[in-house]
Order: sequence, then C-alpha cells, then structure tokens
Amino acid sequence: MEDFSPLSLTDICLDYLRVNLSTFCWERPDGSFCLKEAVVFPQELADRLLQKMSRNGVLNEKTVGIFRRNDLLRLKRACIRNAKLSAVAFRKAFCHHKLIDLDASGVNADITITDIVNALVTNKWNQQYLQCLVLNSLTLSLEDPYERCFSQLTGLRLLSVTNVLFYNDDLRDVTSLPKLESLDISNTSVTDITPLLTCKDRLKSLTMHHLKCLKMTTTQILEIVKELQLLQHLDISDDKQFTSDIALRLLELSGILPNLRSLDISGRKHITDKAVQAFVQHRPTMLFMGLLATDAGYSEFLSGEGSLKVSGEANEVQISEALRRYSERAFFVREALFHLFSLTHSMEKPQPELLKLVVTGMKNHSTNLPVQLAASACVFNLTKQDLAGGMPVRLLTEVTRLLLKAMEHFPNHQQLQKNCLLSLCSDRILQDVPFNRFEAAKLVMQWLCNHEDQNMQRMAVAIISILAAKLSTEQTAQLGTELFIVKKLLHIVEQKTALSLVDTTLKFTLSALWNLTDESPTTCKHFIENQGLELFMKVLESFPGEPSIQQKVLGLLNNIAEVKELHPQLMKKGFIEHIGVLLHNKEVEVSYFAAGIIAHLISRGLHIWTLDLDLRASLLEQLHSVILNWPTPDCEMVAYRSFSPFFPLLECSDTPGVQIWAVWAMQHVCSKNAPRYCSMLIEEGGMQQLYNIKNHPQISPDVLRIVTNIIESLEKYIMRHGKVSSCHKKPQTKHSVI
Repeated sequence: MEDFSPLSLTDICLDYLRVNLSTFCWERPDGSFCLKEAVVFPQELADRLLQKMSRNGVLNEKTVGIFRRNDLLRLKRACIRNAKLSAVAFRKAFCHHKLIDLDASGVNADITITDIVNALVTNKWNQQYLQCLVLNSLTLSLEDPYERCFSQLTGLRLLSVTNVLFYNDDLRDVTSLPKLESLDISNTSVTDITPLLTCKDRLKSLTMHHLKCLKMTTTQILEIVKELQLLQHLDISDDKQFTSDIALRLLELSGILPNLRSLDISGRKHITDKAVQAFVQHRPTMLFMGLLATDAGYSEFLSGEGSLKVSGEANEVQISEALRRYSERAFFVREALFHLFSLTHSMEKPQPELLKLVVTGMKNHSTNLPVQLAASACVFNLTKQDLAGGMPVRLLTEVTRLLLKAMEHFPNHQQLQKNCLLSLCSDRILQDVPFNRFEAAKLVMQWLCNHEDQNMQRMAVAIISILAAKLSTEQTAQLGTELFIVKKLLHIVEQKTALSLVDTTLKFTLSALWNLTDESPTTCKHFIENQGLELFMKVLESFPGEPSIQQKVLGLLNNIAEVKELHPQLMKKGFIEHIGVLLHNKEVEVSYFAAGIIAHLISRGLHIWTLDLDLRASLLEQLHSVILNWPTPDCEMVAYRSFSPFFPLLECSDTPGVQIWAVWAMQHVCSKNAPRYCSMLIEEGGMQQLYNIKNHPQISPDVLRIVTNIIESLEKYIMRHGKVSSCHKKPQTKHSVI
C-alpha cells in the first residue's frame, strides 16, 4: 500500500516547490508569479504540480502565473478544483495550453462557466480537441443566464455540470455536441430530458442523480431512456427524497438498455433483490449495481464479492464500494459511514484502506455536520487501542488534521467533540504522528475551558499533557501565557484535591501544568499569582503516600524555582521545611525533584536567602549526603529540552551540594540516553564547563568523581560519533518518563 511507503522523490520535490514557490519565483508587475529559472518540466510533472497546488489550496491569482509560460510548464490535464481565480487569470494561465482534460469544479464565484468556455475556445486546438470538461458547482453566467456556449467545444466527449443552474436550453445546446459520449447533469434545473434523444446514437454514460426539478412522468422518462440503446452506464440515484417507483419499473422492463454495464439506483424506493437479480442476469456484462439506501443488496448474488460490484449497506465490501463511488455526495457518504460504524465496533485487524475511504469523505465534506459526526465515530473504531499501530503514519497525519478541523468547525457540538477527542487520545497519534501540535493544543485547551464533562475533561487534559511535552520552548511559553488555561488546570487540581481523589485526570492535569511551566517564566508567574503554590502545598499534604503525584508537583515547583524573579515567593519557612522532608523520601524520583528545588534556591547566594541561615546550611549538608546515597535508577526519570538551567548551578563552587545535584542529573540522563543528551551537552558548551569545574582548585572530591565520569562519557561519544553537528535536535520538554 502506497501510504506505507516513503513519498517518491518526484512527490517530495514537487511538494517542496509548492510550499516554497515564492522562493523560486519573481513577481510580475500585476503581482503574479513567474519562475526564475528557465527549467522545462515534462508535461506529466507540470500536470501533477498544478494538481498539488489545487488540492492544497495554494492555486490563486498570484501562484497561477507560473503556468503562463507553456514553454516551461506544458499542461495537458489541468485540475484547478476550488482555486481562487478571476476570469482574466484563468485566461492568461491556461488558454494557450493544449488541454485534453480540465476539472474546474468549485472554483470561486468570480469566474463562470461562460468565462471558462469562452476563454478555452480562443485556442482553436482546445475548441477541437478538449475531450473532458468538469464544471461542477459553478455559475453558468453572471450577465446573461440564457447565453449558450458549449456547442463551440466540438471535440468534447465528457461533460459534468453537477450542482449547476443548468436548464433545458443548456441541455439542448450540449446534446448537439458531435462527439459527446458522457454527460452528468445531476442536481441541475433540467425539467425535461427529451433533448437527450439528439445524442442517442453516441451517448454511452448518463448520470442524472437527484434531478429535483424534473417534471416528466415516470413513463415519459423511461420512454426516453429506452431510446438510449448505447448506454453502458446509467445513474438515476436519489437522496431518498422521492417516492417514485422509476427504479423498479426500469428493472422490470425487458430488453431495455441491452448494453448496460453499470446501473445506479441508490436511494430509490420499492427495489427488491429479486428484481435486481433478474435484471442483472439478463445482462451478463453488468459490472456494477448501486443499491445504497435501498431495501436491496442482501442476497448472496448481490454481495459485491464477485465480478459484479455493488454499493450498498449489507456488508463491508458494499459499504467500501459506496464510499469509493459517492465520495462527493454528502448524503450517500453519511449513509455509508453510518453503516460502517455499526460494522467496525469490534475490529481486530487494522484496515488502512477503510480508513482512507473515511478520510476522503471527511475531506470532501468538512462543513457537513452529519458526515463529520459519522466519520469521526468511524475513525475512532478504526484507530482505537492497538489498531492505530497498524496504520500508515501519513494516513494518520491526515486523519488528525481532519479531526482538528472538525473540532474547529463545530465547537459547540458535544458528541462530535467527544468523537474527535476519543480518537486523538491515542499514544500512537500523539507520540509518533507529525501534525501541528501547537494548534491542536490550543484547540483542545479552548475546549477544556468551555466544558465541564468529566469523561471528556480527562481526555482533554491527557492530550494537553502529551502535546505540551512535544512543543518547543517558545510554543509552550506561548500556550502557558494564556491565563485562562492555567486557571482552568488549577481549578481541576483543586476539585480533585478537595475530593481526595487520585485519578488519571489529576495526574494528567499535573503533568500538563508541569510541562507548560517548563522554561516559561510568564506561565510560572501566572501559577504563583493564581495561588498555585498554596494549592500545590495542599496537594502534597493531601496525598503523602502517592509518589507519582509528589513527583509531578515537585517537578513543576522545580520550574518555579528556576525563575529568579519568583525566588521571594518561595522563601516561606513552611514550604522550605516541607521540601526538606521530601528530600529524604525513599522514592528517588521524589527526592530528586525536592533536591532540585533546594539546589536552585540555595544557588543564588546568601544575600537573597531571607530565611534562617542555619536552615540553609542544614539543607545544604542534607542535600550533599542524600544525593550520594541515591541508588542508580533503572530508567530515565526525566527528559530535558536543554541543560541551560543547570549551568548556573555548576558555578556554585562554594556550595558543593548544589553542584553535585546538577552533575548527578547530567550523568543520569547522559547514561540513560547518550545519543540525545551527550550531543546536547556538547552542543550547548557543557563540556567546556565541566573541564572548568574539573580544574577548579576547590572542587569537592564527590563532584570531581561525577564530573570525571561525565567527561569520559562525552569523549567516548565523540570518538564513536565524531564531531557533533551544530544543528539542534527537536526539543523535548522536561517531564517524567517513569
């Protein structure tokens, strides 16, 4: 499956060009782009570049200018779906190309079908040889609704005008095209299909989904259809809005449409398996039947598992076929997803192909609430627990993007928000999948601050906790500066503490606060100003036998202690004495963070220690002896984004207890994760600082022993890996990994 494979070099290069287009272009006086280098693109690559620009929403008045030079970018199959273009920009960019296909579905309202066709026919080649034209969801003409233009495209073989105000006279104009073989007039304003008889000797494919304005009787419609003897594909499906029995009557007409290979009657009434089977058996070349949202498709003959493909709701094969064929029809997508949800409650094996179909539906109908509701529920079923581990990362990236987009579009729909949070609350997604974690964290934080649902609250704080641990220092600081999120998280901690309740919500909330305050003085200040210190002291008092709670609380208080400006707020006897007690905790991860708080507060010298000096001396002595008695932890206790908070502590030669905490911490992480921390320490200049300490005349023997061990580790690392690159690795925030 292609999603499991790396992107091709071609795709990587085209994506890079798309994202950095301005770098490769100069700007014309009219503001449009022109490529700087006269590099000739093969036609297939030019087509793919245009398609990528269109799909990713970057095809506009400015960027489309690069296609004015058809000597460099020669197009044959042009896709400009949903582009933001004017008629002038379209004409300048595309009319001199020799096009075979053009898909202009959903381009903005500034350009009409008449504009497009009139521009195309200025090139005689396009007038005679353009074969495929897709103009779905456009306006025919802003000036003259009665203007006819299609007959000028004499080479046209396929035309699609779905969701267009396209009338009988327009149909008459189109059916006169001498080579027309395929026509899609779904959801148009046609009231009479009699003009189709004009092209009965060449029409092979006719799609008339949801012709809501049709004023003909069923008998009249079937009389016309009966004459279209060359038809190989017929679509008369509907959104379940009409009670017409046209589908059943068509099935019962013997001899009608002898060459038919594909019939779509999804959404129609009164259909039976018996009638469908008889119809198909009289036409051995049939390859497809559309039966979604009907009462048919449940017999073995119509299972869809053989040569006859069936879109329906009876089984996974039929539902998959429906999602493939109807990806642009919101009603059918919702119907298929509703039945898929029922089938995927107890999935045992990952099914990337199914998830891919769900993603397509989500993407095509991002503002349709029923579709997003059903799709987000299916996403959860298909990615929950271990299933996500079997999904391609690229596919999960797209899934995550669409879930966040759904949350953004429907902020007040609780069930949709719950579906999305359930899917996002996945270790595989949050840890391994690349996506915009900063925007995701902001979105989930906003939700958390506006809702009180306890189950969803637990998921939200879990997501925030993990996301905050993946952000850069600047991003974490930016999030933490939002006062509302600090207040909300503290409120949750207060609620849990009042109930003496240790649960996952409390643990994740503490972790989130810990990560948000890391190297963020503003967030730390918000924490203090909102009585966070008093609350956290209460937490420590309320849960004296909970090391996991103590560790998270002390980890955050370490962050506060690192901020010099907040030093006075921590100079409280009760607080210091409590931390002193925790310094002797039997759990090394608790003792470690208590020691860190003390080390930071002592490191700033006697002149700003406002408490009893004997207390300071006693703590310093305890610090030294406790650290030397710590057992070696089995695994990495904490992850650091930088060693910069330790460097001031290394300079405290007159307080070896402070130094020993800093070097013990460095040795710990370097020994547990050498590839990350040895290179980080060298990059940040820590090796030179360690040499300086080693050569200091007054160095403590205990500090010297640890420093020597670290230097030896760094030297071995350099010997194995060579000189460390100056580029910084992606930072991790400071948090517990136990």
